[in-house]
Amino acid sequence: QVQLTESGGGLVQSGNSLTLSCQASGRTLITALGWFRQAPGKERELLAAISLTDDKTSYAESMKARFTISKDNDKNTNTVYLQMIDLKPEDTAVYYCAAGPNIGLYYYWGQGTQVTVSS
Repeated sequence: QVQLTESGGGLVQSGNSLTLSCQASGRTLITALGWFRQAPGKERELLAAISLTDDKTSYAESMKARFTISKDNDKNTNTVYLQMIDLKPEDTAVYYCAAGPNIGLYYYWGQGTQVTVSS
């Protein structure tokens, strides 16, 4: 099993930045972590993902300009970050961290962290 704990969400004003953190723990080996979000009334969408083995990243095209995924280089921790800049009200959503064996396949999900962007 894998436990994922997101943090860093909150209320921010439009134009500001926010960095989310996701810490993965557990006995199951995981090699990829991804960030998703789900806004009210919309489907969950993939924002960015990163391989924990070779640092390869993948982004949704529309997120590349403002979102950056990175990982902690401390080998004793599986922590991934999502840096978000120039936030807009349409970025308001619950943001989820997910883990799996590769970018594109996720078996484990966090509880989510709310991000609210005010205009």
